[in-house]
Amino acid sequence: MSKKYFGTDGIRGRVGEYPITPQFVMHLGYAGGKVLASMSDTRGERTGVLIGKDTRISGYMLESALEAGLIAAGIDVYLAGPVPTPAVAYLTRALRLQAGIVISASHNPFDDNGIKFFSAHGTKLPDETERAIEAALDNEMQTNASDGLGKAKRIDDAVGRYIEFCKSTFPAELDLRGLKIVVDSAHGATYHIARHVFHELGADVVAIGAQPDGKNINDGYGATAPDNLRAAVIEHKADIGIALDGDGDRLVMADSAGKLYDGDQLLYVIASHRQAQGLLHGGVVGTLMTNLAFEHAMQRLGIPFKRAKVGDRYVMELLQQQGWQLGGENSGHIICLDKHSTGDGIISALQVLHALRANKQTLAETTRDLHMYPQVLINVKVNKGVDCLSHNQVRAAVGDAEQALNGKGRVLLRPSGTEPLLRVMVEGEDQQLVEKSARRIADVVRKLAIS
Repeated sequence: MSKKYFGTDGIRGRVGEYPITPQFVMHLGYAGGKVLASMSDTRGERTGVLIGKDTRISGYMLESALEAGLIAAGIDVYLAGPVPTPAVAYLTRALRLQAGIVISASHNPFDDNGIKFFSAHGTKLPDETERAIEAALDNEMQTNASDGLGKAKRIDDAVGRYIEFCKSTFPAELDLRGLKIVVDSAHGATYHIARHVFHELGADVVAIGAQPDGKNINDGYGATAPDNLRAAVIEHKADIGIALDGDGDRLVMADSAGKLYDGDQLLYVIASHRQAQGLLHGGVVGTLMTNLAFEHAMQRLGIPFKRAKVGDRYVMELLQQQGWQLGGENSGHIICLDKHSTGDGIISALQVLHALRANKQTLAETTRDLHMYPQVLINVKVNKGVDCLSHNQVRAAVGDAEQALNGKGRVLLRPSGTEPLLRVMVEGEDQQLVEKSARRIADVVRKLAIS
C-alpha cells in the first residue's frame, strides 16, 4: 500500500506549501507522538523523542511546531539544535530515547524542508510505522490534559557527544598528523562539527562552507556543488578535500590535484581495504545507479555484490537482509554498519582516511585499478499520469541502446521518488555512444511526457 505523505526519505516539500506548514507539522508531531507512545515500553515513564535540524531558516518554525505537537501528545522532547542527520540517529540511541526526528531537506535548496523519523535503534522507521502515523493524521488533535503533557529539554552537549563518537570510529593507533584537509560543510548542519573532528585527530583543517545564514545551505558548496572544494584544495595546496551535504550524510572527496571521487569510488576504497585486512563481513550493497565498473571491480576482488533500489533506506534493508555491513550510493551515501546505524558523511570520510593512512597511499593510487565507465544522467520532466516506461516507443529506444552497447553498458529508466521527473541513465565504455543513446531515449520520453 502506497503512502500519502512519507516518501523514500521522510516528508519533504516547499516551505509554506502543504504539507510543510506549521499546522501540518504540529499535527504530525501529535500523531507521531501518539503512535510512538503506543509502540514503546517505557516502564511507566513518558516516551522521549529527540529533535535535530539543519541550518535552514524554516527550521525554527518547524521545530516549534513539532515540539508543540509532541508535547500535546504527552511526549518529552529533547532539543539538539543544528546537528547532522546521523547525529540524531546516534544521540537517539545514546540517550535511550524512543525516536529521533530530523528537520531537513538534505541536499535541496533552503526553501525546501522536510521531516524524517529515526527509530530507537537509530534506523529509519519501517514502512508499517510510517503508515500508522499517516493513519493517525486522519484523527483530530485532542491535547492531553495538563498533567499528561510532555516537557522539553535542550541537550547542551549534543555537538560534543557527536564529535567524540565520530572520532571513536577512527583507529586509536592512527592519526591525521601531517595532512592538510579542506572540509566543506555546505553551510549546513556540520558547520560547527566536521572541522573539529578532523582537527582533533591531528589534521591541519581549512574550513569552507561553514558560515550558514539560514538561506545559503547547499548554495554553491558541499557534496552537490564541489567546485569550490576543488578550487580550495588547489589554492591551499591541501592533501585532500572532503565535501558534505546540508544534513551531513553525503560525501564527496577530492585529491591534491582537485580530482573528485564519488560514492562508488570511495566505497571501493573502503571495501578493498577491509577485504585486504580480513575485516569485510560478507559483501557490498550498491544501487541501480552504481557504476558498472564498481560491480566489475567487486567481481575481480571476489566480493559479493548486490543492487538495491535507489535510496539509502533500500541499501540498508538489503544489508540487513544479507547480514552484511557495507553499502552505498554513487551520490555519496555510504553505510558502514559496524560504525553507525545509518549513513554518515563524516564517519565515511574517516573510513576512507583510515584506508589511505594504513596503506600509505593517495586516493589516486588506491583507486588506480577502478576505471569508471562514462555515465550520463538526463532528467526529463513528465506530466502526472503519463506512463512513459510502458510505451512502445520508449521500449524500442531502450532496446536500440542496449543493442548498441552490446553487453558493455547499461540503460536505466527510473521515475524520481520526489519530483515529476523520469531519470534516464546510460553508461558504458564508449563515451560518445553513451551520450548519443541517453539523448535519444530522453528525446523520445520528452515527446511522450508532454502529450
